[in-house]
Amino acid sequence: MPHTPEPDEDGLDAVPPPQPVFHVEQALLGALLLDPHRLDDVSGIGADSFSTAAHAALYAAINTLPRPDPAEHAKNTKWLDHVLTTALEEARGLTATYLHTLIQVCPWPRHAPAYARMVEAEHARRRLLTAAEHLVHTVHDAGIPLPVQTVLAEADALAAVVDDIANRFPPRSGVLPRTPAPPPDLAPDYTEAVEEEQLLLATATARPDDIDAVRWLVPDDLAVPLHAGLWKCLTTLARRGEPIDPVTVLWEAQQRGLLDGGSEPGEVLRMLAEAAGSVGHWAERALQRSLLATAERTGRRIEAYAGDPANTPFQLVVGARRALADIAAVRTRWQNATGTAPPRQRRAAPAIRAGPPTTTAAYAARSTRATR
Repeated sequence: MPHTPEPDEDGLDAVPPPQPVFHVEQALLGALLLDPHRLDDVSGIGADSFSTAAHAALYAAINTLPRPDPAEHAKNTKWLDHVLTTALEEARGLTATYLHTLIQVCPWPRHAPAYARMVEAEHARRRLLTAAEHLVHTVHDAGIPLPVQTVLAEADALAAVVDDIANRFPPRSGVLPRTPAPPPDLAPDYTEAVEEEQLLLATATARPDDIDAVRWLVPDDLAVPLHAGLWKCLTTLARRGEPIDPVTVLWEAQQRGLLDGGSEPGEVLRMLAEAAGSVGHWAERALQRSLLATAERTGRRIEAYAGDPANTPFQLVVGARRALADIAAVRTRWQNATGTAPPRQRRAAPAIRAGPPTTTAAYAARSTRATR
C-alpha cells in the first residue's frame, strides 16, 4: 500500500512562523498608516528597529513623507500610494494589498505608543545579541595581532550597548534573567594551556622568590583544576615563608586533598621539576588566557540571555552587567600585570569657604562696629 505523505513530508524546509514582534510591527505600522498623526506619540525607534526590511522601509517612508490632511486621507488612498512608492525603493516585494492588510490587523490605533515600546524592546534584545556574538567571535579570531586589546575593545562596545538599553529601560532591582548560563567549554588551545601552566608551576617551584611579583595571578586563572590547586599551594607556602621545592609542594597538595582525584605523586614531582623560562612570562601568559576565556564565557552568557525572548530589557541589563563585571575584574589584574593601568585622574581641590577678612581695613571696620 503506497505511503501517503504527511503535510510536513514534502521535502521542503518548513517556514518558521513569525515571531510575536512581527505582529507587533504590523499593528504599529497599521496604526500609523490609518492615522499618520499618531507618529507624534511614537518615540525611541527608527527604521532599523524593525525585524524585516519591508517593515523598515515602510516606517522610513511614513516618517519621511509629509503627513496628509486628515479629511483627505479619510477619502482616498493618495498618501498610502506615496508611502508604497517610497518604500518600494528599499523593499521591492511590497504591495498595496499588504498595506491594507496592515491597517486591518491593527486592533487599536491609539495603542501605537505601546506597540512602539514593544518594538524598541525587541530591537534592544537583538542589539545585545549581536554585540555579544561579536565579542565571542573576536575571542576566537586567531588572526588578531593584539588579541587582548581587541577583545577588551569589543567588551567596551558591548558594555556601551548595555548602558544605552539601561537608559531606555532603567533596570529594576532584583530582576535577573531566567535563562540558565551555558556550560563552560574547553579553550581551543587547551593543550597549550596545560603545557604552559606546567612550566609556570615548575619554574615557580624552582624560583620561589619570584612568586611575590606575580600576585595578580590567582588560582582561578589556570585552566586545569590540579594546576590551580598547586598554584594555591605555592602561593601559600611563599606567604608563610616556608621552604619550597617539589617535595614540599607535593606534601602541601596532599594536605589539601589535591591528589584524591587520581593524580599520582610521581607525576606531580616530575612536572614540578621541569622548569624553564621565567615565572613572570608564564604567569602573564596564563592571565592573558584567563582574560580571553572570561570574555568568551561572558559573551556566551549574554548571548544566552539575549537569545531568550522571554527576558525583558530590564532583566537583560541586570544579567549583562553582572556578566561584564567578571571581565572588569580580570582586566584590572591584567593592567596591573602589564603596567597598562590608565593614569589616575587628579581630583579637583575642594572649594574653600571664604573666611573672615584679615586686612587692616577690615579689622578696623570690625573694631569700629564693636565700639558703637
